Amino acid sequence: QVHLVESGGGLVQPGGSLRLSCQVSGRRLALNSMGWYRQAPGQQRELVASITVDGITDFADSLKDRFSISRDTDKNTVALQMNKLIPEDTAVYFCNANVRMIDRDIYYGDRDYWGQGTQVTVSF
Repeated sequence: QVHLVESGGGLVQPGGSLRLSCQVSGRRLALNSMGWYRQAPGQQRELVASITVDGITDFADSLKDRFSISRDTDKNTVALQMNKLIPEDTAVYFCNANVRMIDRDIYYGDRDYWGQGTQVTVSF
């Protein structure tokens, strides 16, 4: 069983910053990557940023100049630093962990796990 616990959402004024954190836990956790997605009302969930255990990052093109992602592989945490926030960044942000499913040294494929989401609202 894999658990993801997010923190750091809230209300911020345009131009402000927020930092989201996510703790991933599980027995014999074999992570491929961790990341953040977001979903605005009436919209599909979209990638914000992800980072592999080797440190390779992937960003939504429109966000890479304002957002950054980091991870601590020892603690299985991932953080999203969001700067110069705009109202269009308002959404529920979900932490994601892509995990290798291995049992008794047999690889069964990869699986995505999700946090419950944390609300980010950018408004005056």
